[in-house]
Order: sequence, then structure tokens, then C-alpha cells
Amino acid sequence: MKIIADSSTTRTEWVLVDGDRVVERAFTSGMNPFFQTRREISHCIRLELPDSFFRRRWDHVHFYGSGCSSADKNKVMESSLVAQFKTPVTVSSDLLGAARGLLVRKPGLACILGTGSNSCLYDGHEIVRNVRALGFILGDEGSNAYLGKTFIADVLKNIAPADLSEAFFEHFSVSPNSIMDEVYSAPMPSRALARYSRFLADHTDNPYVYQLVYAGFMRFFTRNIAAYDFHDRPICFVGSTCVAYRDILERAAADFGVTIAKAEKSSMPGLIEYHSTEI
Repeated sequence: MKIIADSSTTRTEWVLVDGDRVVERAFTSGMNPFFQTRREISHCIRLELPDSFFRRRWDHVHFYGSGCSSADKNKVMESSLVAQFKTPVTVSSDLLGAARGLLVRKPGLACILGTGSNSCLYDGHEIVRNVRALGFILGDEGSNAYLGKTFIADVLKNIAPADLSEAFFEHFSVSPNSIMDEVYSAPMPSRALARYSRFLADHTDNPYVYQLVYAGFMRFFTRNIAAYDFHDRPICFVGSTCVAYRDILERAAADFGVTIAKAEKSSMPGLIEYHSTEI
């Protein structure tokens, strides 16, 4: 039996699997070694996972996570997981998790549109090319954090429609000063920006919101997908953002000249299939 985990900055999905059968599923807070220490990660695992995940030593733990893109950061995550599960651990990026989850063993382009965004060319087993995501300050185009950052900036500069801004402040019961504190002082500001961006999903009939989201997706295509040889390759997406704005994403993709083969909220079904058939 194995544990497979798929973690974004916002949420981690855990499954305990026996072959391709899910024995138990659980969710915890997101984990990211760029923003959290080993102790903070261990604390999250131990306190938020059900006891059933710790009852025995499993065959392996496969962890796919945001921020797990370098040897140093992967060691932080690996040491936390080994300390909690006392089981062999493999830590990989959330992008590899997305590719295996979306395409399993077929080659193609895999993209994440969730709290953050990323993309890669996948050969059916590993990533062979990746345009750097750069995080919510320098990149993450089209993500919830990017859309939230753009919208919040427009609200605070009085660029967004007045009625929309008023509805936003009433919905979240926040002030401009409290938003500034949360973005510039909180330990994981991308999570806060992503939370605020969800307000937009309920107002896509507003022309301003539609254009903001559309522009974010077009920026994702032009700054990421354009760098690949994307013609005649399946292009797949995973994440909360691509599901929440599926119609707008498909419009942007068509205007860019591509067709979306798949858009899923979670990589987990494909990851279970991938690891159930590995040799």
C-alpha cells in the first residue's frame, strides 16, 4: 500500500491506495517549502491528517508539491515526510504530478491553473521542458493569485467598477489597510490573493471581470505556451482556476489557436493510475 499526495500552496489531497483502489482520502492545508520550515510542514502533516495514515509503515510515499522544484527544497519536504511516516519517500514537483495526472503515460503539454500557474512538455514519464513559472510576483499568469493581485490592485487604485468594489469589501469585510497588511506581512500572500480572486468567479457576467480573466489567460498562453512546439500536441489543464473559468479559458485558447484536450480540478485520479501500473 502507498500514500500519494498532491499539494498546492492552498490545499493538499492525500490518498492511501492499494493498487488502484483508494482505501482512504483526506485533505490538509497546502504545503510549500519556499514559505514553510520543516517544523511547520511536519506540524501540518501530523495534526491535520487522520490517524489511519500513521498506523503502519507503507510501501512508499509519493509526494507532489508546489515549491518542490530544487534539491534543497525537496530535502526540506522529504525530511518532514520521512520523520512522520518512517517510510521511503519520493518528492517531486506539483508540475510533474500534473503531467502524470493529466496524461498518465502519454506525451503532451500539461498546465497548472490553480493558486499558481505552470506548464511543461511531458514525454510520458518525465518533464522534458519547462518555462519557469516565477511565482506570483514575477509570473503565475492566469492563476488565482495572479487574478487576485490584478483585481486587488484595480480595487485599491479605484480602477475597478465602483459597484463591484463595494460588493467586494462588503463580502470579505476587509479594508484597504487590512488587505495591504495581509499581502505584505502574511507568511503566504499568494494564498490570500487566491482567496480574494474567488470573488471574481461569481461575477463573470460583469464585462470588467470577464476581460480581466480573459486577459490573464491570454497572458498565460503568450508568455508560456508560445515557448513550446505546441502544435499537434494535446494541451491539458488542472486546477481550481481552469475549472471555475472553463468557458473563458476555452475562448482564450481558441483565440490563441489551440484546443484544450482536458481540464480537471485534480491530478489524483491520473496519479493513482500512473502509480498502480509502475514497474
